[in-house]
Amino acid sequence: MNEEDIRVPVYLITGFLESGKTRFINNTVNQEYFQIPQTTLILNTEEGVEEYSDAELKEKNTFTAFIEDKEAMTTETLCGFENTSHPGRVMLEYNPLWGMADIENLEMPEGWGIIQEIVIVDSLTYEIYRNNMKSMFVDMFRNADMVIFNRCREDMPLADYRRGIKVVNPACDVVFESSDGRMLDIFADRLPYDLDGDPIEIEDADFGIFFVDVRDNPDRYDGKTVHFRGKIRKSRAMPAKYFGIGWMAMTCCAEDIQFIGYIAECPEAAKFGNGSWVELTARIEIRHMMAYRGKGPVFKVEEMSYINPPESELVYFN
Repeated sequence: MNEEDIRVPVYLITGFLESGKTRFINNTVNQEYFQIPQTTLILNTEEGVEEYSDAELKEKNTFTAFIEDKEAMTTETLCGFENTSHPGRVMLEYNPLWGMADIENLEMPEGWGIIQEIVIVDSLTYEIYRNNMKSMFVDMFRNADMVIFNRCREDMPLADYRRGIKVVNPACDVVFESSDGRMLDIFADRLPYDLDGDPIEIEDADFGIFFVDVRDNPDRYDGKTVHFRGKIRKSRAMPAKYFGIGWMAMTCCAEDIQFIGYIAECPEAAKFGNGSWVELTARIEIRHMMAYRGKGPVFKVEEMSYINPPESELVYFN
């Protein structure tokens, strides 16, 4: 459904139990900018420590309803809320254990549509959950518009958390909040390579960080020369002088491995073997490319030679 056809916007808020979803929704519905004349309906699927105050919400023309199990999360149930509450907006506090694909693919009542997916993460428990429930985290992050880490401390590896999410979903916004609600700026984090180098030397282990930082901050790489190793990926959809250069990345588990890389340009590209490993020096130009659906980095090859494949063809993001 196109956004212009959506009559009742649905905000999908997810995250593990006690991650702070209820607090986030409470704070949001009390903001002046979020007020609308129609009713706001909060659909809750979990019973956590924090609860909604029905009296306070009523003052904001906001009401809550509870869906107690996955089997009850159906089109018919939502249509029932449409008929009884006639909401102008829905905030769905969703239990990710029920499956993200299930709610994303669920047929909504006529005029309803998910316009934003937000994931709330408790930074104090993030690494424990990530290490034990990697595939579920990837499911939550894959289509998220925003990921909010709360209860953050500045000594946490927040830059690593962000990079790990960006490789799964480069387009999503990642926000960090301290325990007192302050926004934390991590964009000044130190990179593991010298941006002033000529060329910038990218070690194999740092390619994942390089990949994400180029995507996030393309302008600071425009005109820079880089030296690194990578794998050639060719596509018939691209002109002969272009090819992909990058590495394989494991986003959550051995079953979820994908190629990450950028477009390179060389007049002799047609001679290169698809899947070959090379060492190259290239100058980065930020320009419009159809493959990017907009502007992006193009690596103009200055020197390149074939190499043996590395011991491991995988890169990581920390």
